[in-house]
Amino acid sequence: MKRNLILISVVFASLTLHAQKAVEHVKTYSPDAIQWGAAPDVLPKGAQLAVLEGDPTKPGPYTMRLKMPDGYKIPPHHHLRREHVTVISGAFKVGMGDQFDESKMNEFAPGSFAYLEPTVHHYASAKGETVIQLHGTGPWEIHYVNPTDDPRKSTASAEKEKKKK
Repeated sequence: MKRNLILISVVFASLTLHAQKAVEHVKTYSPDAIQWGAAPDVLPKGAQLAVLEGDPTKPGPYTMRLKMPDGYKIPPHHHLRREHVTVISGAFKVGMGDQFDESKMNEFAPGSFAYLEPTVHHYASAKGETVIQLHGTGPWEIHYVNPTDDPRKSTASAEKEKKKK
């Protein structure tokens, strides 16, 4: 009898330890718990970003959300790795090519999913406040087709002009 009690105790302790380890490997977010901050300067001003998993700037898996105001535009660009996009809310408009052309954009509603292979030139805009979820393998990078569209370049130019004055 005592032996059975010890065996049951060991099994119970083992299951408890396993359950605790499983909890350590799970992270969940409700919409109100997502921590939004300004999007990085590689994107046009006005958007907010929340990193849900990983570090998009480093090698490895990442998941992030981008919240864009109505009318927000991302000029033609491409990525060096496959990009996965899920529309969470609003309407996300996407076009393909080297020139931003509203007439050639497709509109995607909440629940829509797409992925783009590396180096596919595309551009996007938000219709209404729009949230998309991006996931993939980092580092996540964006390369603008027209270098003058890169917000970092215009920020650097503005800084140089300020210093001249």
